[in-house]
Amino acid sequence: MLKGFRSFLLQGELIVIAVGLVVALAFSTLIKSFTDSIIRPLVNAAEGGGNASAGLGWTVHGQRILLGDFISSVVYFLIFMVVVYFALVVPYRTYMARRGSSVFGPPAATKACPECLSADLPVAATKCRHCASVLTG
Repeated sequence: MLKGFRSFLLQGELIVIAVGLVVALAFSTLIKSFTDSIIRPLVNAAEGGGNASAGLGWTVHGQRILLGDFISSVVYFLIFMVVVYFALVVPYRTYMARRGSSVFGPPAATKACPECLSADLPVAATKCRHCASVLTG
């Protein structure tokens, strides 16, 4: 049972999806901070509302642009991505290289079919999988 669970966790697609999800969540936090700290105060300032709080930034028509909060979120995002890279991506890439598989690397080379112009054919293909035409060279 544990061996099956381990093989499930170490599937390439699962790790790629997990890393993508983590990056998306961290990026959404960065976007939320941008809108909360910079965009919303600018919109409120255009409307004429008033809210002044302390922190790094400036005040426009009574609205505080919280530049410090946004810079803090950018630093958090960068640190988080470094941790994800070195804690998940590098060990998994090393593990898969030992198993003879390549992940998170450059995509495999492809060639195009001269008949249907499909560009996703492996370089070693001799026949197009889309239109069945014979490939030369």
